[in-house]
Amino acid sequence: MDANVTTESASVISANVKAISIAILAMGGEGGGVLADWLVDVAEHAGYYAQSTSVPGVAQRTGATIYYVELFPEIVSDSGGKEPVLGLMPVPGEVDVVVASELMEAGRAIQRGLVTPDRTILIASEHRVYSMSERTAIADERVDSQSLLEAGNAAAKRFVHCDFARLANEKGSVISASLFGALAASGGLPFTREQFANAIRGGGVGVESSLAAFEAGYAAASQPAAIDHAAVSPPAAARPRRLEDLIARATHEFPAAGHEFILAGVRRLVDYQDERYARQYLDWLAPIHDADAQYGTGDFLLLAETARYLALWMTYEDAARVADLKIRRTRFERVRQEVRARPDQIVQINEFLHPSVDEITDILPARFSRFILRTKPLKRLVERFTGKGRVVQTTSLAGFLMLYALASMRHLRRQSLRFERECKLIREWLLQLPSLAAEDYRLAVETAECPRLIKGYGETHAHGMQNYIAVMSVLGRLRGKPNAADAVRRLREAALKDESGKILKQTLQEVNA
Repeated sequence: MDANVTTESASVISANVKAISIAILAMGGEGGGVLADWLVDVAEHAGYYAQSTSVPGVAQRTGATIYYVELFPEIVSDSGGKEPVLGLMPVPGEVDVVVASELMEAGRAIQRGLVTPDRTILIASEHRVYSMSERTAIADERVDSQSLLEAGNAAAKRFVHCDFARLANEKGSVISASLFGALAASGGLPFTREQFANAIRGGGVGVESSLAAFEAGYAAASQPAAIDHAAVSPPAAARPRRLEDLIARATHEFPAAGHEFILAGVRRLVDYQDERYARQYLDWLAPIHDADAQYGTGDFLLLAETARYLALWMTYEDAARVADLKIRRTRFERVRQEVRARPDQIVQINEFLHPSVDEITDILPARFSRFILRTKPLKRLVERFTGKGRVVQTTSLAGFLMLYALASMRHLRRQSLRFERECKLIREWLLQLPSLAAEDYRLAVETAECPRLIKGYGETHAHGMQNYIAVMSVLGRLRGKPNAADAVRRLREAALKDESGKILKQTLQEVNA
């Protein structure tokens, strides 16, 4: 434990005065320690005892550092008394203000009992920095932000929340400054707005940007209703004209229950390949729609799930797709924003590429790829150029042109070995769904979700495809059984639980027993 204790000269205090306790949960680089120092400075200049301690969090985003601050008023009395002994750690149920630099950290504070409805003001930024368990999960294991917001409203006496990270970024500062503004506006501490601002001025570093972020945080916390987080739909005129016919066909031929995924799929496929590819997508969905209309319950769940995973499968990630995404203008702009580069600064982006032989042959014409794979000297030659990997600077002319040439190979995608292989598996999957719907609608829906196992590229894709084939291999034996749909769901969930495949193997044995 790293403790920094600051006190003033001895005073005599009243026994019925309690300390004000503040817990600040922040990650590295977010200025949590600076926020705590500002708070101590505010308190001391206002005539309070102030003590701050910190307990570092675990690395790699498995926990934030907790900065704990206790404040006690200096009260002089002739009747006698004792100096305060301030705590070193927050005590559950005894915290007045909790400040969290990220929404998950607010959830952690609630879980630890630091937030109580009768006492605690909770201040949290709504943005997410995903934890290691969320990032490394095979499936989408992200915690729902809305549930965290609801928990904050239920657990705290008052919940102040906004995207304070965005406010700080817009002002060229760090989140600690905007959170400090929110703390000043919350009414949880007996200090004025100007006293808070003076603490920032006294720091002497990045004063202007910090004050701008402080004011933005203060305004957001004072008028939370003015902050609109709703997604803004693009105007109709922004829709590319080449999509008009495809969108019209999708909306007229398919029910409204499937429009969300189908329209998103059409846009994704045109971006990935071309309009003809999107028309093929709609052609493949037509039999699924007919089967769902005949055997479904009217909610067209089979159509919606098939539309979602078919679009994802048809836009598989190959080397051409990855190169295309890396050289887009929007990506360069996003990187500049993330590193907070000024207009007069040059940003260089290095790509660490390590393609395997299979990834190279995947994008080449099928006949040529097969020739390379079965000709050992030629295969070894390709491995010599790809085995060690290389660094490509996409912000240089040579690096950009290299990836541009690779991205241009998407025009050869229909002749590639990977396209041939993926289309074969897609057709086999789609052909089973209508007949499954006629026998067991729930089983058809569970089977429609199985391509969820296939994702990424390289080893990640190979592992996912292996799991998909393993699950689909038992489908024939399950058909006709009353618990077939539940069994397929169990197998799919088992495949998503770990990368080793041990849980899936065990579940396969149980299902086959």
